Amino acid sequence: MNSPRPRQAPNDRTAGLAEVIDLPPANEDSEENEARLGRIQELDSLAGKVALVTGAGAPDGIGYAIATRLRLLGAAVAIVSTTKRIHERAGEIDAVGFVADLADEAEVGGLGDAITDSMGEVDIVVNNAGLTSKSDPAVVKPVAQLSYEDWQNEMRRNLDTAFLVSRAFVQGMAERGWGRVVNIAAAIGVIQAVPAEAAYAAAKAGVSGLTRALATEVIADGVTVNAVAPGLVRTGSSTVNELQRGLDGPMGRPGTPEEIAAAAAFFCAPSASFVTGQTLVVDGGAGIRA
Repeated sequence: MNSPRPRQAPNDRTAGLAEVIDLPPANEDSEENEARLGRIQELDSLAGKVALVTGAGAPDGIGYAIATRLRLLGAAVAIVSTTKRIHERAGEIDAVGFVADLADEAEVGGLGDAITDSMGEVDIVVNNAGLTSKSDPAVVKPVAQLSYEDWQNEMRRNLDTAFLVSRAFVQGMAERGWGRVVNIAAAIGVIQAVPAEAAYAAAKAGVSGLTRALATEVIADGVTVNAVAPGLVRTGSSTVNELQRGLDGPMGRPGTPEEIAAAAAFFCAPSASFVTGQTLVVDGGAGIRA
């Protein structure tokens, strides 16, 4: 194997970017290998960062899995939902819980102030709020039977929340020269559609569009904006029909919240600094099967 290539000194255009670590020669001793592995872990560490994950109240949900993973990576984590159960989740992972209606502009503003006062400036936002739950199910009606109120409710829950929360924090990230925004979209709306879920599909497609547009606005400010689009994932709110569709998929099972969390955490990592404006579909290959 060739010897590692010499590293070039950083210049003004590359200073602060993720360091490239070459693979060690096969005969290199274990201490050197361990040192390199430790450096790689440092590159993906979120120590010193403050992360906000919305919609993290369910113990078996995607938001909670993302918050847990970011906490394990070293971030100080704030989590938010619409009910006081968020404080139980916060205690379980050593996070700080907040209760807010993220479709309410005033409450989002108050949330921003509360997090900053108690934890410091937010570096990472994961917009997970909007996914359906047993207490707040999706609107499942054909377009011909869909009321305008139903349509607006789906937009408020799935698209307005991502807009309001992103707006509350992204300018501060840009001013400080570093930040991550990760939006949770859905395979439905981004690459797929199913009958009677037009409002949800339209809202989640809007999340992907918001992701790309916002990415262009902060691309020169050290802030990346990406989205994860889950397919069928087994959570506490999954219906029997959804689980069956997951079993019928290419992998023969639905996904897990932890698998979605892994994708979201990748976008949050310092080493993902050259990836922005992207929507990563995590659906077990369902979208590519004929």
